[in-house]
Amino acid sequence: MNGHLKELEERIDYQFKDQSLFSQALTHSSYANEHRLDHSRCNERLEFLGDAVLEIVTSDFLYHKYATLPEGDLTKIRASIVCEPTLAYCAGDIRLGEYLFLGKGEDATGGRGRNSVVSDAMEALIGAIYLDGGFANAKEFIHRFILNDIEHKQLFYDSKTILQEMVQSRQAEALSYEILREEGPDHNKSFEVCAKIGDAEIGRGMGRTKKAAEQVAAYNGILKLRAEDIETDAK
Repeated sequence: MNGHLKELEERIDYQFKDQSLFSQALTHSSYANEHRLDHSRCNERLEFLGDAVLEIVTSDFLYHKYATLPEGDLTKIRASIVCEPTLAYCAGDIRLGEYLFLGKGEDATGGRGRNSVVSDAMEALIGAIYLDGGFANAKEFIHRFILNDIEHKQLFYDSKTILQEMVQSRQAEALSYEILREEGPDHNKSFEVCAKIGDAEIGRGMGRTKKAAEQVAAYNGILKLRAEDIETDAK
């Protein structure tokens, strides 16, 4: 077996009985096309299955965790967890992008760090674990790597809205975002953005799109304002 993939198995604490399922979960369509593999060998079918497993496990978890919340609120929290940016954030925790089989073009244009690519691979990995080890193993993986620390993940998902509300409640100056740096060719750009209240910077963020960078900057801004509030209350 590829020692590189063995490393990922150790990181997720799951050993595949069927290694072909594991490899398939990590195979992007660009790699399958480039190597003239049958399209069923890429991870898209596993992604379809993993998406459904993720939804039921997340729904069950939220139903029991938030016993008094109405359906609308549960739906909103679930959306914040299973959305592309949050899944990509979770994939980053296990460095999933490093292990993907990508076509040369996809790899050269930053596919390993692209939210859509790694979030799809995360769902495909869930699908592969489900087929290989059953529902209990898939559920354990989801609880450990996706449903951990969901308050922070929801905060990250809603960061721009939450920061806007915080700024308005303080009757502070207007919130704005400023691009500090833009690098790379059109197909593989990187942005650095800062969030500001008036002229004062409160948080920075990096991302492959302006929107993604603003989301990170807003999240960091929230953490800064909350820390300042705790400090003020302690005095």
